[in-house]
Amino acid sequence: MTTTPRQLRLGAYFTGAGVQGDSWRHPAAHTDAYRNFDRYKEYAQKLEAACFDALFFYDNVFAASDATTVSTAPLSPRWDPLVLVAALALVTQRIGLVATVSTSYSEPYNVARHFASLDHLSQGRVGWNIVTSTAGGENFNLPAHRDHAERYARAHEFVDVVTGLWDSWADDAFLENKASGQWADPAKLHLLHHVGQHFRVKGPLNAPRPVQGWPVLCQAGSSEAGKNLAARVGELLYTAAQDIDEARDFYRDVKARAVRYGRSPEQIHILPGVMPVIGRTHAEANAKFAELLAYRDTDVQLRALSSYASLGVDLTGLSPSDRVPLPEHIPETNAHKSRQKLLVDWIRHERPTVQQLLTRWSAGGHRMLVGTPQSIADDFAHWFHTGACDGFNVMFSSTPGGLDDFVELVVPELQRRGLFRTAYTGHTLREHLGLPRPAFPAQPAQPQPLAA
Repeated sequence: MTTTPRQLRLGAYFTGAGVQGDSWRHPAAHTDAYRNFDRYKEYAQKLEAACFDALFFYDNVFAASDATTVSTAPLSPRWDPLVLVAALALVTQRIGLVATVSTSYSEPYNVARHFASLDHLSQGRVGWNIVTSTAGGENFNLPAHRDHAERYARAHEFVDVVTGLWDSWADDAFLENKASGQWADPAKLHLLHHVGQHFRVKGPLNAPRPVQGWPVLCQAGSSEAGKNLAARVGELLYTAAQDIDEARDFYRDVKARAVRYGRSPEQIHILPGVMPVIGRTHAEANAKFAELLAYRDTDVQLRALSSYASLGVDLTGLSPSDRVPLPEHIPETNAHKSRQKLLVDWIRHERPTVQQLLTRWSAGGHRMLVGTPQSIADDFAHWFHTGACDGFNVMFSSTPGGLDDFVELVVPELQRRGLFRTAYTGHTLREHLGLPRPAFPAQPAQPQPLAA
């Protein structure tokens, strides 16, 4: 009996704005992807030709409005990922398409319907990135952002309702029998009758069961609450890790938690984010990286890092050689708890200069790799074979330049080593990832009477 060697999973990270980790001021960077669909069509088709598992679209439900951020940072506008995924489903055939949708500021019925429809439109290539959002309550009839603990309690129930709604109809429920006049078999309909702390949803869903049974469930939280949600429901996990020991700890932790939830560790694929800057020689790679940094505004980057990680200190105006200061007491954040801890721990341990901070954190907390295709493949193989990851979520240093470099230089090197596929063998995202298709439950969930 022969078994297929384990291979890397590769995702591609994008925002709906299309601007990647490099400065939008770089001469070769596309700046119109937020309104020019042809840009994304080009990116998706190149990555599909390279046999990537999926495109991942990050999103949020708010936009900065202060003058400084608006004038310098290309964070807005951006595509709605559900709209972008629908369009890309029609111009690609195999690559998976993962859209971020918040559980804090959406309703389960709408989300279940959107993803069921998208899974049919794409013929089974859709994933849902489940997030609780880092802000946005002011846009949804709330005075402020929902509390962190409340967001995650709501998220668990939200996912249960969505997956229950996807199981409204058996795969063969719709008979479409013109001779008999029978459209559907009522015995193959499950009503949800959900009554919980956050939601009351009767069902059924007005969409057929998704092609994949359930679209792939993705998740990106690394706080304690985030890891519990990932371990309980996640199948494709995105995370940030600056060093391999940290990545191994996360990998072991989440997979052990999954076992406690009665799941197999093989049901979860963990993909740390990484931003490679690639040259045919190390000198060329270093020159490309230096060029990327040259187009960045130091104060803009420092302000963004301090705000994103809620450091509670103004870093602007510091010189490159200054040590990065931190307040004695870091303010508790209700936003990105895991990213705050990652950055604060690194600053306290390394005592970096401003220049070291900007160089190391150019990818927003994700790992930077500057090197040749061979050295990057060596790094990927080491992380993969020593229990740090199941693959990577690649954040290209620029589009189209960094994307082209990865597809043309790194992917062939990974394929040459047998680390990555040379052709798709399946059609759905679940098949790409080796994930089972959830079976339709033999019995509907025990009905819970709706309160009056």
